[in-house]
Amino acid sequence: MASLSRRDVEHVAHLARLGLTEDELARLEGQLNHILDQYTILTRLETGSIPPTAQTIELENILREDVAGPSLPVEEALANAPGRDGEYIVVPPILGGE
Repeated sequence: MASLSRRDVEHVAHLARLGLTEDELARLEGQLNHILDQYTILTRLETGSIPPTAQTIELENILREDVAGPSLPVEEALANAPGRDGEYIVVPPILGGE
């Protein structure tokens, strides 16, 4: 399997919006190429006689029952809100707006 070049790593870091230093890019290049090397080793394994596994552990519902209980009074819930409008928390818009 081909290895990743420094340019490939820089491109992936750019797409992920990671501001990496030169040292971090060099370390990441080595780590990613090591992962690809390990994957190459795994692709050489004979797996034809191994049945597909959909689930490795038994499935069971580990969630508790949804039981209604007392909640905080509105004033207490809003006490530390950075901004409020009546009974609502006001936050800055994330997609345009004012």
